[in-house]
Amino acid sequence: MQATFHDLYAVRVQNLLFYTLKAFEAYPHLTHAIFTRQGGVSQAPFDSLNFSSTVGDNSQAVEQNIKLACRAIGITAPRTVSCYQVHRADILTIKRTNQQSVMGQADGLVTNEPDIYLLMRFADCTPLIFFDPVSNTIGLAHAGWRGTMQNVAGAAVDALVKLGCCSADILAVIGPSIGPCCYEVGTTVMQTARQSLSQPETLFYHPHEKTRLLEKSEFMKGETAYFNMWEANRRQLEAKGVRQIRQTSLCTACHTAEFFSHRAEQGQTGRFGVIIGLKSVV
Repeated sequence: MQATFHDLYAVRVQNLLFYTLKAFEAYPHLTHAIFTRQGGVSQAPFDSLNFSSTVGDNSQAVEQNIKLACRAIGITAPRTVSCYQVHRADILTIKRTNQQSVMGQADGLVTNEPDIYLLMRFADCTPLIFFDPVSNTIGLAHAGWRGTMQNVAGAAVDALVKLGCCSADILAVIGPSIGPCCYEVGTTVMQTARQSLSQPETLFYHPHEKTRLLEKSEFMKGETAYFNMWEANRRQLEAKGVRQIRQTSLCTACHTAEFFSHRAEQGQTGRFGVIIGLKSVV
C-alpha cells in the first residue's frame, strides 16, 4: 500500500513510483524527483530501483534502473551528473566546462546551468534539495551523521551563494531519511555532536522514551540515544539565512516498502535516487 507524505506528490509511471515536491510545483522549468525503490530491475536485496553499483548489485541492472528513472521524468541518463559520496562536506560546482557523468569525491553538487541534472543516492542519509527561483540555481547534498556534524548543509548554501543566490531566496527541502523515531546512535555520534553542534542535547531523545528529549546531564553521560538529524540540518540551514525550509518528515526506516534503509535492512540493501535539474527555456 502506498503511503501519503506531507509536502510530496506521488507519481507513478508504469511500475515506477517517485515523489515530487509541492514546494517546487510553481516552476515548470524545474525537473526533479525523489525516487522510491519501486519499478526497477534489480533483484533482492536490491529490489528493485537501485541506483548504486557499489553495494553489490549487478552493474547492468543499475544502469538500466537509472535509464528507466530518467525516462520517467523526461530526460536521458547522459545528462545526469553524480559524484562519489564520502560523508564529508565538500561541494562541487558543475559547469559545462567541467561537467562529467561522475565527478570526484563530494557530498554536494550545485549548478546554475540548464540541462545539467544532479543525481545523488541515499538509504537513510538525508537528501538536502535546493532551488533558488530568483537566480535559477539548484543544489543537492547528502547529509549522513558525519556530514551533518561537518555542516554539509551550510557548505551547500555557501556554494549556492557563490553562484549568485541570496540565502533568503533559496527553497530548501529536507528529504526522506531515517528519522528520530528510528535513528538510535551511540557514544561516537554523541561525543562528535558535543564538539560540532550548538545545544546538541536538544537533538537527542531518551533511548527508552523516544518522545522525551535527554536532559543535559543525561546527554553528557549517555551511551545511546535517538538522534534527530532532520532538526540538526534544519538549524544549520536556518543559521545560513535560509528561511524557506520544508521538511518531509518521512522516515526511510519506517517505510522500507518504498525506500531503501541501510539501518532497517542491516546494510544489505540498495540506494534510492534523487534528481534535480533545470530545463532549457526556449
